[in-house]
Amino acid sequence: MVPHYRPQAFARIATLPAVLTITALISLVSACDKVPLLAPSGTVITLFPTATSVPINGEIEIIATVIENGVTTAPPSTGTGPGTGPGAGAGTPTTTTTQPGAGTPVQNGTLVSFTTTIGRIEPTEARTHNGQVRVKFISNGQSGLATVTAFSGGASGRIENLSVGTAAAGRIVVTSSQGLGPAGGTTEVRARVEDASGTPLRGIPVTFRTNAGTLSSTTATTDETGVAVVTLTTNRNATVTASAGSQTSDLNIALSARLINTVTPSPPSTTVGTPVAFSIVSPTEANITDATINFGDGQSQSLGSFNGTTTASHVYNAPGSYTVSVTARDALNTTQTQTTSVTIGSLALTLNAQPNPAAPNSPVTFVAVGTSGAQVRAYRWTFGDGSVVETSGPQTSHSYSQRGNYNVQVEVIGLSGAVVASQNTTVTISGL
Repeated sequence: MVPHYRPQAFARIATLPAVLTITALISLVSACDKVPLLAPSGTVITLFPTATSVPINGEIEIIATVIENGVTTAPPSTGTGPGTGPGAGAGTPTTTTTQPGAGTPVQNGTLVSFTTTIGRIEPTEARTHNGQVRVKFISNGQSGLATVTAFSGGASGRIENLSVGTAAAGRIVVTSSQGLGPAGGTTEVRARVEDASGTPLRGIPVTFRTNAGTLSSTTATTDETGVAVVTLTTNRNATVTASAGSQTSDLNIALSARLINTVTPSPPSTTVGTPVAFSIVSPTEANITDATINFGDGQSQSLGSFNGTTTASHVYNAPGSYTVSVTARDALNTTQTQTTSVTIGSLALTLNAQPNPAAPNSPVTFVAVGTSGAQVRAYRWTFGDGSVVETSGPQTSHSYSQRGNYNVQVEVIGLSGAVVASQNTTVTISGL
């Protein structure tokens, strides 16, 4: 029997190698697409941070330029911070590359990988566009000097000594918001942390301590202006120390000199109407621009400006115990108040009438006794028969036309016009 061949089957067998070849080529192309595009030989990678330092929990952008057969000689403009290339100033991180040269950007899509010794880089891999790659350096709470490395193929570049956290501190300037008076008080202590070029650093933890008084907190973090603030309360001279990283600075906070040493009354105890002299003593070095004495009875007097000793005098119109205060202010607007006290008793006033009893139309002499030490403006006499007179002295006379008993009163009027004492007696008019 003669065999019969099938042409269609033979055609399928003949085309099988071609199909296998096409499939292999597709697989090869797909595999090649998965192989990353790396920088060619002779490429230079240069890194530029957009800031000279990184806050302890902050971030900055890093720009990598990838150039075939070349090197970037100046940092590109980023708009997010100062350009910082080699030689940009004290404290600037240094960038290093594998070789010098000048050329053109690598092919778009060239893969660049990143590593860092502190913190992290996001993303850790990025592809170039127009010869550049932008990534972020993110601090993780650590402080120190970071080294950031970028590499692609056989090329690499790195940033060395990138200051992170407290490592960026170049100096601390400590000030206080106000001076303290002789008795002490409360003042703000401000520590400004700067890098070596004088740029303020935010997010830097600052430690505070004092040898006197108390602090509102022993730690504070710098704000956008690079300043950390605590409050000191003290009644003694104090030294506050602020530290950030390896930097330390002291501030001596001294209480101001006493403005008033003593306020002394003379006599410290007397009677109404009797002048009390006050001696106010200040240190000779005190520059008092204004002072006021308050006598404690609602009356006060300006003492003006003085150094050394000044005096004031006052008469009290009512018995009692009075607190006297002197408040002084110096050229720095520091104020101080010093107090003392005086005791004022009543006048031992008596009223004598002679003769008593007396005849009608005969003069009766009245004498107020016990006012010799008082400052008196007048004596007001009320004779009980409707007659009232004032005299400048403690003695007067009066005649009664009618028989009877008369209540007589004398009021002692002080220099201020107030009645400082009064006394009564009874006069009898009898006989022809």
